[in-house]
Amino acid sequence: MSRDNKPTGPSQRMLRVGELVRHALAAMFARGEVEDDALRGAVVTVPEVRMTPDLKLANVYIMPLGGERAEEVVAALNRHRKFIRGQVAPQISMKYAPDVRFYVDDTFEEASRIDALLRSDKVRQDLEGDEDGDVE
Repeated sequence: MSRDNKPTGPSQRMLRVGELVRHALAAMFARGEVEDDALRGAVVTVPEVRMTPDLKLANVYIMPLGGERAEEVVAALNRHRKFIRGQVAPQISMKYAPDVRFYVDDTFEEASRIDALLRSDKVRQDLEGDEDGDVE
């Protein structure tokens, strides 16, 4: 929080460490270092990593290619959290390696939902009405 009690976004340090963790995880997944039946054949992307202010926890948002079996992939990654943490630690050069927790990234789904709403007949009708100068 800032001095006037308004919430602030993540600090530069949180963003920088999150990006380091994201790159380390993406490289690790690309090499297929985590062995689990649920991960076999899955191409996992890491769109975002959010660090806690104390940098002790990395909330990792992932999405398998095509969004298929997302919950299953997240469960598998969470089962291997300790191994993953051990693999990431040497790559980020910090005194303590953050714990990692994996979540399904739903931003693509949310963007698709908003796009569908914007393309709906009701919204289109409202927009066309505004162009004609109709004001309610």
